[in-house]
Amino acid sequence: MGEKKKVVPFWGCMMPLKYPQMELAIRRTLPNIGIEIVDVDGFTCCPDPIYFKARDKMKWLTIAARNLAVAEEIGLDVITMCSGCISTLKEAQYLLDEDPKLKDEINKKLKKIDKEYKGTVSVKHAVVMIRDELGIDVVKKSLKKSLEGIKVGIHYGCHLLKPSQIMHVDDADYPNILEDLVMAIGATPVYQKESLLCCGKGCMDADIPLEMTEAIFVAIEESGADCMGLICPTCFSSFDLGQLMIARKKGKTFNIPVIYIFQLLGLAQGLTAEEVGLHKHRIKADKVLEKIV
Repeated sequence: MGEKKKVVPFWGCMMPLKYPQMELAIRRTLPNIGIEIVDVDGFTCCPDPIYFKARDKMKWLTIAARNLAVAEEIGLDVITMCSGCISTLKEAQYLLDEDPKLKDEINKKLKKIDKEYKGTVSVKHAVVMIRDELGIDVVKKSLKKSLEGIKVGIHYGCHLLKPSQIMHVDDADYPNILEDLVMAIGATPVYQKESLLCCGKGCMDADIPLEMTEAIFVAIEESGADCMGLICPTCFSSFDLGQLMIARKKGKTFNIPVIYIFQLLGLAQGLTAEEVGLHKHRIKADKVLEKIV
């Protein structure tokens, strides 16, 4: 493989603090497909694109712009591994680049800490960078084990695709980027009718999130999938722990392994379940692992 593409990872909050196994999977798989991770100091929470933005949009935008300014000082493109992080950073870029007066106002705030947002770096979710800049074939070339016969119920959730005029990832109603990636990994993506439904994290109501999560599990179960595949740690939180909550509160058991896409890629690249952190999940992936040859 030739020279690798150097990128700055924006890990966000949840992955390093709650789900380091996902960061581990990223660090172990991306070098195999031609991406070199260049860590930098100084990032904070993105911040959160739901509650924080709703409470104080200007502070939300200022913090996001500061994160972008940190990346600009390095001069490399940024990848995120979380749908919430990409939502915040892309929307912040969009708002600042479209409104010079707003950009000036935010930069006046940033000047107090010797930062400036210039708008000089690209920010993409890792799966988008793979598709758009490296090509899906690099994934196929990195594989060492077969995932043939493993059926993956894809869950997109909210923030990777919408608002479409900002994200520009795929058709927001009929996406295929994750299906294409799963096929490149060697597994079989299966349609589940709630693939675009919110995981429920954004709802303040005490009961609705669990109802939404249950509806998604029902759809996954009906699809015949062996596992759920996703690219957002917040969604993962809803689904891995959510199954235990549904069993406890509703007496219904699903036992659907929830697997971060780059963990799945790691398995196909020959890494063990422990090396990609699957043993850390509440719902174990035994029925998936026994199909890998």
